[in-house]
Amino acid sequence: MTTMDTTESMNNKNNNNNEDDMEKAPNLFMRLLRNRLAAIGLFVVALMVITAIFAPWIATHPPYEMDVTKTLLGIGSEGHLLGTDNYGRDIYSRLIYGSRVSLIVGVSAVLFGAIIGTILGLVSGYFGGTLDSVIMRFMDGLFAFPFILLAITLMTVLGQGLFNVILAVGIANIPGFARVIRGQVLSVKEEEFIEVTRSLGARHGRIIFQHILPNSIAPLIVYGTMSVAGAIISEAALSFLGLGVQPPTASWGSMLKEGKDFLVLNPHVATVSGLAILISVLGINLLGDGLRDALDPKMKL
Repeated sequence: MTTMDTTESMNNKNNNNNEDDMEKAPNLFMRLLRNRLAAIGLFVVALMVITAIFAPWIATHPPYEMDVTKTLLGIGSEGHLLGTDNYGRDIYSRLIYGSRVSLIVGVSAVLFGAIIGTILGLVSGYFGGTLDSVIMRFMDGLFAFPFILLAITLMTVLGQGLFNVILAVGIANIPGFARVIRGQVLSVKEEEFIEVTRSLGARHGRIIFQHILPNSIAPLIVYGTMSVAGAIISEAALSFLGLGVQPPTASWGSMLKEGKDFLVLNPHVATVSGLAILISVLGINLLGDGLRDALDPKMKL
């Protein structure tokens, strides 16, 4: 077979793969929906996204409006669906706006960590040798710190604020993504079609981003989905410790911090935001589990 014939056959194979991917997308979604727990997770995530986008229309009160005559009202009191906090602010409205902070930090931090970690993992796994050792030993150094401890350390260096929270949590996510993608690259790069592509004189960049990365994306999607849940917890923990998003910005972590002093007489001030964190993280993890099962060809839902 000539080089031209080989190239043409590979192009046909890539076109067929693209058509197969388009056909598999609806099937993947249906497999996801047939998993009841995954469907619940998808519903929770969709509800969270809708709440964050339409917060100004869903909230019943301005989230920063104080009324010292209506502090610590109970659930359902005087037009306040979930009561008020110690400053007289509507808890329901702050909960709605707090979903924006959690979603922004969760998605942005994971995207940042995924982009940097994926690039490092691709380079490390593809080229190997000394470069692989240097990159992975640096990742091991970051792995030596517990996730939240690394985020706290970075926040003390970077300072407070939403952008710095995203940056700190994103940096803490880099080693995980690098490890996941490196493992996939080590497997995919030994496949025959990669050897054929390399023998045809394809550049390293083309091999990495057009052939290896698309065949390594499935576990990356699953890991990224579950990492969003970890990022939300990290943001809440940092805000609870006073290192994250600062008042009066509505954040589930800061709401939890402000309500901890009233757990005996007014437990709803803290428990409402705590339940929001619990439900959102549980929903994201259920969706991640469902994606893992749906993307696994050995699973039959």
